[in-house]
Amino acid sequence: MAKTVRIGCGAGFWGDTPEGPAQLVRSGDIDYLVLDYLAEITMSILARMKARRPEFGYATDFVSMVAAPLAQEIANKGIRIVTNAGGVNLEACRDALSAAFEKAGVDLKIAIVRGDDLSGQSDRFHASGAREMFSGAPLPAELASVNAYLGAFPIAKALAEGADIVLTGRATDSALALGPLIHEFGWGAADYDRLAAGSLAGHVLECGTQATGGIFTDWRDVEGWDRMGFPIAECHEDGSFDLTKPEGTGGLVSPMTVAEQIVYEIGDPAAYVLPDVICDFSEVRLSQAGRDRVRVKGAHGRAPTSSYKVSATYADGYRAGVTMMIAGNEAVAKAEAVGAAILSRASRLMKAEGHADFSETSVEVLGGESTYGAHSTAHDAREVILKIAVRHDEKAALKIFAREIYPAATAMAQGLTGFAGGRPDPQPVIRLFSFLVDKADVPVEIEIDGRRISVPIAAGEQETQPAAPAAGLADEVRQAGSTVEVPLLAIAHGRSGDKGDIANIGILARRPEFAPVIRNAVTEDTVRDYFSHIVKGKVERFDWPGLNGFNFLLHGGLGGGGIASLRHDPQGKTYAQMLLDLPVDIPVAWLDNDAPLANWSTDEIRQEVIA
Repeated sequence: MAKTVRIGCGAGFWGDTPEGPAQLVRSGDIDYLVLDYLAEITMSILARMKARRPEFGYATDFVSMVAAPLAQEIANKGIRIVTNAGGVNLEACRDALSAAFEKAGVDLKIAIVRGDDLSGQSDRFHASGAREMFSGAPLPAELASVNAYLGAFPIAKALAEGADIVLTGRATDSALALGPLIHEFGWGAADYDRLAAGSLAGHVLECGTQATGGIFTDWRDVEGWDRMGFPIAECHEDGSFDLTKPEGTGGLVSPMTVAEQIVYEIGDPAAYVLPDVICDFSEVRLSQAGRDRVRVKGAHGRAPTSSYKVSATYADGYRAGVTMMIAGNEAVAKAEAVGAAILSRASRLMKAEGHADFSETSVEVLGGESTYGAHSTAHDAREVILKIAVRHDEKAALKIFAREIYPAATAMAQGLTGFAGGRPDPQPVIRLFSFLVDKADVPVEIEIDGRRISVPIAAGEQETQPAAPAAGLADEVRQAGSTVEVPLLAIAHGRSGDKGDIANIGILARRPEFAPVIRNAVTEDTVRDYFSHIVKGKVERFDWPGLNGFNFLLHGGLGGGGIASLRHDPQGKTYAQMLLDLPVDIPVAWLDNDAPLANWSTDEIRQEVIA
């Protein structure tokens, strides 16, 4: 019988529910439990924690809420764990874990993967003239954290040395699942197609319930939000896998729930660059293989580059923000006026005390559809939330802003209430700086049983030519006869996410015949114009023929991204939903066949057209 390796993901971020790993350990029948705790900005937060208290700097939830309460069951079932919970303090995480296992009376072998922390090499990076890989900006003088994205082979080595628990710092999210597959199936550094397929399994798993019906476009189709099933990949030696979830849990596993996760936070689907392989996901195919079970195959790969991506973070002044409710007639206009007045007042008083003006300001009227810009249809809303956010190089200047917010309660618009949280305390602005380093300059090792073992990493290849673009979807649009205008949502799914200051929006046709219409209607220029109020850079579109879809990259689309952004949505989570409102023309003939138009019956569309 062919070997199958079952990998479950019990955490998609630091703060995810501990019910996930408990569910998988107790009812998932898994071989491996992977837990992804680290986001790009998390490293700087952990670095600050460690600077204040040397025993911190790792994802403490892993020890206290996962490993300690589940220790006996993990040991009894022989489940092995791979997690990046080590953060910037692998040793402290290991020691806390060892203490928890000793208290639980279990003997589990722990390995740590070292090499990602490059903070001690900052001077070398400055001397070599390191540049930001997207903007070309020079490396900032002071860095809060510097971490390379390591690959999966060190994890595989730790497992081969007998580790029950593998702790990493910064590694690619997908490596947490790829490492066990390399170990179990004996894949080598040149098995590019299989490494790409294993990376795809890790990518689908890495965000937890996002692959099992979470944040799904057709949300009404998903039952059981209160008991969502966490994802399990049943992986085979050829790289194909089935995505499923524990029996009796909430959620939905269908080709579209899985497809939405595949397009999440991806750039060019034909050239997804990872440390171990450059993946081509453009021809991936999905099929329903049973209830809540989807078969995934078709990933390809080629040799990786000779570089690691490095994420550094640095402080760039301070930020502060506040929200308040405004109700009544002309609520949107009143909120905009209040926001402008508070900023004007604070700016005047700051200058009077010798401070410069704000570095950046943001006023958003939530409920008035500020995020939609000119596409807002909520100008007459009678109840809104005013959100004001500001940035300044000096903390003292933002203290003035903080004290001048509440005079609005008696001096400005009627219907103003619900100030949230008292005077805001200015917080550091942390920005991301991404650059490349040669793999040869990053030694990697594992430590297990008191032994340090060097892990050789394949050198990779210098990229001289960009990858050939994915084969495009057909341009032909069969539109004999007249057309009717519907929202893009009627013929497509969507999901959006972020990488630094770049937003991505994946758009997936509900049926293959809808793809040419989408291709012609939703162009780079169309998307750039639609988001012109928030996107400062170019827009790129990539065809995704295997999924009958497209991926859009919106450069400079997030106001800096992460906690550097003053926006209420700094990660582009709303962007797909906004784009799905885009009007597109479809053949009227589609109303008279069996093509499913989401949330739109034939009668509803006809009524909309008449109206």
